[in-house]
Amino acid sequence: MTGNRANKATLLTGLVLLSVFALFMGLTQFSTPNLPGNDGFYHIKMAYLMRTEGLKPNFPWLPLTILNAREFYNHHFLFHVLLIPFTFGDLLIGAKLSAVVFSVVAFWLVWRLIDRQKVPYAAVWALGLVAVSEAFIFRMSIPRAQSLSLGVLALGLDWLLSGKHKRLFFLGFIYVWLYNAFPLLLVVAGAYTLAVWLIDKRLDLWPLLFSGLGIAAGLLINPYFPYNLAFIFQHILPKLVDTTGTNVGNEWFPYTTQQLLRNSPLTLALFASAVLALGLSKQRMSVNTATGFFLTIIFGLMLFQSRRFIEYFPAIVLIFTAFAWSPMMIEIKDKAHERSWTMTRIWQRKLVQNLALLVLVVIMLPMAWKTLVDSQSSLQSTKQNQLFQGASAWLVENTPAGARVFQTDWDDFPRLFFYNTHNTYLVGLDPTYMQFYDADLYAVWVDITRGRVENPSRIIEDNFGAEYILSDLSKRGFLGQAADDVRLQEVYRDAEAVIFQVIDL
Repeated sequence: MTGNRANKATLLTGLVLLSVFALFMGLTQFSTPNLPGNDGFYHIKMAYLMRTEGLKPNFPWLPLTILNAREFYNHHFLFHVLLIPFTFGDLLIGAKLSAVVFSVVAFWLVWRLIDRQKVPYAAVWALGLVAVSEAFIFRMSIPRAQSLSLGVLALGLDWLLSGKHKRLFFLGFIYVWLYNAFPLLLVVAGAYTLAVWLIDKRLDLWPLLFSGLGIAAGLLINPYFPYNLAFIFQHILPKLVDTTGTNVGNEWFPYTTQQLLRNSPLTLALFASAVLALGLSKQRMSVNTATGFFLTIIFGLMLFQSRRFIEYFPAIVLIFTAFAWSPMMIEIKDKAHERSWTMTRIWQRKLVQNLALLVLVVIMLPMAWKTLVDSQSSLQSTKQNQLFQGASAWLVENTPAGARVFQTDWDDFPRLFFYNTHNTYLVGLDPTYMQFYDADLYAVWVDITRGRVENPSRIIEDNFGAEYILSDLSKRGFLGQAADDVRLQEVYRDAEAVIFQVIDL
């Protein structure tokens, strides 16, 4: 009977947490009608195409990149499959809903990890996920695979600490199909292996073996084999060596210390408290705490190299902190329970037993409110959904099918692709995709877009095979050169963008 009551309590707690997470992320996500970030436009449209044209639709839209029609590798394949249910109806609303659902799933899996390790007040610790960092919540609100990636790592760590190492094979296989961050599973398995070696004095390589075999199987048994392997060597490995060699967007650059203090103060405070807990604890460090410590250090170093790892670091810190404080929380509760109390001092016993809970609540609640307000503010500053909608409509109506459009910015592609699959484009999703395809052509594109090339129409037509050029109005260098080029005729302009056509004289 006791077991049944415990199971019911766990089920009820899980349902309550799902509701709270969904409410928080929903209030954040729908504080604006706009979709945060750029990549979500690409992902939801790709999922729509997979639903309407088959799971492996042709991809002719980036012919001058390593994602050309012949070599295309959908490194978000399973993520796009999971997005398909959200493509029935308004795609933008579906994308926003998917971000809420996937982040809630990730948060719930973090709670299950903490709860299964018998950490006191696991539910309250898990609620800290909505309080640790405004930047973390903002990134979880973007319709990208990162939230599910966090969930996969939490599930993998749960299985590692529970001794279910064989399951890592299947997790590694699925991770490869889901998202190209799959090497992180080896990082988690490696941290656990190191912790076991240092704490238990035994070398357990099975977690690394099962994870590695699963990843290898996912790479070899893959709908895009062998182009998926070429993509890894062309894209992922260079990023590990040099994260800032090419302008690939702000997410690949690190935060300043001031930015971290502003957007993730509780994360840093939790880490400091966890280190304090290790110093105060009279018990020997456990494997789970050591694993959390190693992962915190690893993901912290990664965050110092690239801000995109804010998607993992706050959650990892929270897990480590919960593990670090757990022994002392249990000790305090046990001592309070064993001590003899008079009836008039029962309230004192309850207070001592639940002192840690009160401290957690007092800290988490105001920080959660602050994070909600700050996250809503960040989302409300995102670009309007309608950006490039008018220009895309003009291109659809006035250009031949498949006509190539010369863009002056690589990160305009997701929105252009969302509104217009009638045309093809030069570069998108990542500028290195074009650079790895043809470095010389990429260098010319950079020079043109920065206004370094006079009369660029001839090069645009001959070297890039494009007759139409689309630019936002901030590219003053290019726009100045275009105004002086007699073969560039302005054919469309609105408050956001301008389109030129190369004409014959």
